[in-house]
Amino acid sequence: MTGPVTGRRVAVVTGAARGIGAATVTRLAEDGWAVVAVDRCADDPDVPYPLARPGQLEALEREFPLVRAVHADVRDAAALRAAVELAETEFGGLDAAVAGAAVLLGGGPVWEHSDAHWRTLLDVDVLGVAHLTRAAVPALLRRPRPRTGRFVALASAAAHRGLWGLGSYCAAKHAVLGLVRSLACDLQGTGVNAVAVSPGSTRTDMLRATADLYGLADTEELAEHQLLQRLLEPEEVASVVAFACSEAAASVTGTVLHADGGFAG
Repeated sequence: MTGPVTGRRVAVVTGAARGIGAATVTRLAEDGWAVVAVDRCADDPDVPYPLARPGQLEALEREFPLVRAVHADVRDAAALRAAVELAETEFGGLDAAVAGAAVLLGGGPVWEHSDAHWRTLLDVDVLGVAHLTRAAVPALLRRPRPRTGRFVALASAAAHRGLWGLGSYCAAKHAVLGLVRSLACDLQGTGVNAVAVSPGSTRTDMLRATADLYGLADTEELAEHQLLQRLLEPEEVASVVAFACSEAAASVTGTVLHADGGFAG
């Protein structure tokens, strides 16, 4: 380490090893950002599908000189504080935080979802966002005025409607929207904005898990719920996240950007 890299925008991204998270890291890095990319990179016994592998996160660090890989679980508030501290120490500050880490659990009616099922969803999908808020917002506010800080949370089309077998996941994603909208109110006048991005059915490992939950052999069958009549690519959603992080998004706060191909209608 040779000292802070200054003169560029800096982001922390969670859920960064694959899917929309990895596409977001790639897009930001290609746009000249320095990025601290955070992912658990290990399976979870309470999640019935494989999670990202360490090599996927490390590949981003190898590809982009200003990406730093951090293996951390968003349920660990101290680990997220350390990731933010790395951004400030190595890159000189923080301009955007992207809460992309999430898991999907479901199956059967919501009253049959177990306590462990609920706890995993709430701890990862909601408290994980809250932990990043607590770690990142003070750093965003440490930037001198006039600020152009951004807090962006990945919600979901499931945050805007009910879905069979995914009641607890829908509830968690609705909570993310409430958190973001309230955060934007708390940040009013500071130069730091808060926004949610709600993807639709996107070609990711989580979508494969969704198809398995519904007993579908082909994820393409999930495209019929979108007006585009096709699955989204992670890069398409990442472009919306990158816009939300940019200085051009100065007027966007306390709201949702729907990158869902018309799913929510």
